[in-house]
Amino acid sequence: MPQQPDPRPTDLVVFGGTGDLSMRKLLPSLYLLDRDGHLVGDTRVIAVSRDGLTDADLRDKASSAVRGHSAVQVVEPEVLRRFRGRLSHVTVDVGGDPSGWEDLAAALTPGRDRVFYLAVPPMISGAICRGLRDAGLVTPDSRVVMEKPLGRDLASAQAVNDEVGAVFDEAHTYRIDHYLGKETVQNLLVLRFANVFLEPLWSSRWIDHVQITAAETVGVGGRRGYYDSSGAMRDMVQNHLLQLLCLTAMEPPASYDRDAVRDEKLKVLQSLRPISGSAVAEHTVRGQYTRGTVHGDEALGYLDEAGGPPASDTETFVALRAEVANWRWAGVPFYLRTGKRMSHARSEIVIRFRDVPHTIFPGAATAPGAGSLVIRLQPDEGIHLTMLTKTPGAGALRLRPVPLELSFADTFATRSPEAYERLLMDVLAGDSTLFMRRDEVEAAWRWVDPIIEAWNGLGTAPETYPAGSSGPAGAQRLISRTGRMWHEEEQT
Repeated sequence: MPQQPDPRPTDLVVFGGTGDLSMRKLLPSLYLLDRDGHLVGDTRVIAVSRDGLTDADLRDKASSAVRGHSAVQVVEPEVLRRFRGRLSHVTVDVGGDPSGWEDLAAALTPGRDRVFYLAVPPMISGAICRGLRDAGLVTPDSRVVMEKPLGRDLASAQAVNDEVGAVFDEAHTYRIDHYLGKETVQNLLVLRFANVFLEPLWSSRWIDHVQITAAETVGVGGRRGYYDSSGAMRDMVQNHLLQLLCLTAMEPPASYDRDAVRDEKLKVLQSLRPISGSAVAEHTVRGQYTRGTVHGDEALGYLDEAGGPPASDTETFVALRAEVANWRWAGVPFYLRTGKRMSHARSEIVIRFRDVPHTIFPGAATAPGAGSLVIRLQPDEGIHLTMLTKTPGAGALRLRPVPLELSFADTFATRSPEAYERLLMDVLAGDSTLFMRRDEVEAAWRWVDPIIEAWNGLGTAPETYPAGSSGPAGAQRLISRTGRMWHEEEQT
């Protein structure tokens, strides 16, 4: 793996710098990077908003955000003082009073690397980029970071990419997917391509199927207004889950180079067998949570959440059966599943190996779930391989699945950086390997759009499931149709 470029002192300009994402994720992550020595020299963070804050106001808000963040267990006064000194605020009304752009120009350091982070809705990304260009603030080395969702469909994603691409070339455009910053996701590449014993098994000959799950116990809460225009397919499947599928199914790249890795991911997306028309009803399930109990607490149903209409067909759960139509994976189903208000919060990739072609232990009692490799993304990041062994004792031969466990926390005895820490560090260093390229984003939309269009054409409401459950019954039927079961069902 090549050495990451050394970061240089940078002006990091965050549009939407006083918003929810900045306060929950960006500023606490930047504090942790500062604590660990990754904000080099006099790197500065300039928050841009319409709030009219003073620098002191912003620093106080940032201090509260840092203290309230779960990953910052102990706030070190000297680090916080240094971090506060890096912060400043500039008021810019995009599309309004042009004097804000002049104020931003005055705040930037001449000759310094510039990163423009767009922590804003994508529909105003183009206007911000044009404003930066017209104000003469985009230098040859400037980089722009874009948050999801990148559009609602292929056409709108292309429109956003066109607007941003008119100002920033592709090499300087960073489309962020925070799942790609998770320690275990990056370790998936190492697991596959640095351990020779796995490669011969990583194909349809030895793998029965793959499950990729991202389940949350939380609901949409105050985001109902946004979520009604998105849904689980756009919010999770089109980006997070398809990216995990790509990393699981991709061919070995020639090198750990940003374009070599992304070229192989793109090939996976282009190899996905389309799901459209009547196949959508057979291979996909969508659901919506109703009132229920999550870990002993009463939970509202989706339609009871504030901020949305009394009726809605927006899905909060999706399960689907995908196929990668190439030589390595032909015939291997990939089951993707995501949902809100589920019984347990977990993100994991399960590789289910085939049973042995001939058992020499006829009649020996076995248990389902043996021969599974589980890559846990959260919580409790780690790798879990289940193998069959004989239980001790005389008499009848009994086989039992036994786990070989790698817990990152126990093995390395150190805190894993949060996803935004890693990705912000990569942006500052100019390393775009873990960021999505334009053709990846658009290839994902080409596969997802026909599914959404078919759902709209069917005119049927999502299947309901109570909050705190494992999802709608249709998800179980989807996988059991071929004699398989979800990983958690195998464990019970």
